[in-house]
Amino acid sequence: MIDTSAHLLFSYGTLRQPEVQRSLFGREVPGTPALLPGYRLSTVEITDPEVIALSGSDRHPILQPTGDPADGVEGAALLVTDAELAAADDYEVTDYRRTLVPLASGAEAWVYAPAAG
Repeated sequence: MIDTSAHLLFSYGTLRQPEVQRSLFGREVPGTPALLPGYRLSTVEITDPEVIALSGSDRHPILQPTGDPADGVEGAALLVTDAELAAADDYEVTDYRRTLVPLASGAEAWVYAPAAG
């Protein structure tokens, strides 16, 4: 059975990398430029060796909520299936949790935000 359910996933980091997409999703996922208001980017140290090997870095971007609508994080809105969203969940380390957010366009998208805080 083919998985045809679609979800909008806002990516601001390694999920935009073609090699990460091919490994996780079995394909490159085209993205549409998008903006997430009320956040800035910081970095988090990654210790999972598989994630480091796949992404090529032990430092990944992570969202920091500011509550200021003048702040914003640029990224890409990716259209992914249920199975691809589950693969992204498996890839993201425990520093992140998936949550729904409103994009500047008005669309709602899943995003990986800090697990704590």
